[in-house]
Amino acid sequence: MKKSKLGDILKFCIFFGIGIFFIYWFLLKLDSEQKAAIWQSFLHARYGWVAAIMVTILASHWVRALRWRLLYRSMNFNPRIGNTFGSVVVAYMANLAFPRLGEVARCATMRTSEQIPIDKSLGTVVTERVVDILAFFVIVLIGLVFLYGQAQQWIEDMLAQRVETLPAPWIIAVALVAAIAASILLYRLCRRWFGQRALFQRIDHFVVGCADGLRSIFHMGRRNTLLFLLYSAIIYLLYIVAGIFIFQAFDATSSLGFSAAFVIYLFGSLGMTFSQGGIGLYPVLIQTALALYGIDAQTGTATGWLLWGAQQAIVIVVGLAWLVYFSKSKK
Repeated sequence: MKKSKLGDILKFCIFFGIGIFFIYWFLLKLDSEQKAAIWQSFLHARYGWVAAIMVTILASHWVRALRWRLLYRSMNFNPRIGNTFGSVVVAYMANLAFPRLGEVARCATMRTSEQIPIDKSLGTVVTERVVDILAFFVIVLIGLVFLYGQAQQWIEDMLAQRVETLPAPWIIAVALVAAIAASILLYRLCRRWFGQRALFQRIDHFVVGCADGLRSIFHMGRRNTLLFLLYSAIIYLLYIVAGIFIFQAFDATSSLGFSAAFVIYLFGSLGMTFSQGGIGLYPVLIQTALALYGIDAQTGTATGWLLWGAQQAIVIVVGLAWLVYFSKSKK
């Protein structure tokens, strides 16, 4: 337990440190006039659009809850949409504190509010993550199409530097298949050797439950599968709509449209991945993306911070409210 807590604290310090580093690194490059310009951009922003962003983000979390509930229903669970939504928002809030803590929080709150076993929930969460990763690869490919007209030379130079250093695709595929086969073989051997021991039986029960959750996507039926795909598309579309709304908050970006919003969603997603909660890195990447469209650094930075702040503020407020509710109604 002590090692686990120490590991969580270490992860938090590393990811949070990355975010603080990018804030410090960015501020070092600004002179007093540029900092004043960023502050003025905040003062003159139209905050009605910021409120619209918050509503849009909550709507995306609501749709994510609807999608998650489809996986539960395929396992004959029927959680209430309110509790499912609350678990999603609490998960996003928890991820701001520690990496991957949100996944645990989702499963724990569904256990206390709906009596759904944690292993079943964990399987559905993993399924969602796999779907999101595959969808993100598709988004990256589409994003490169949008970017190509704005940054053709930049993309070509980046690919020229990176592609030669990657292993051949067949090597990567063989390594993945070998790793999966070795894991399955090792698990079966352990099951044969230690199958009668209580500890392994608990582990085996947990693994089987996770596998049920993973297979849930294949037992939804045609209608629910189509709904699952539709909900996934709506989730990403709402994030892009939030980008369009933030453009309307500043005069300098009000002429930008869907393609630019798509690009900043792509860049912002990378910021959320490589920095704790996106702090520091998210606004820098948004500013970098907007620079491709001729937006000055001050406005681009203010846009990034305002978009990031709106998303996190609404998650913290609503997440805390649901966390209090779950605590008071714990069964």
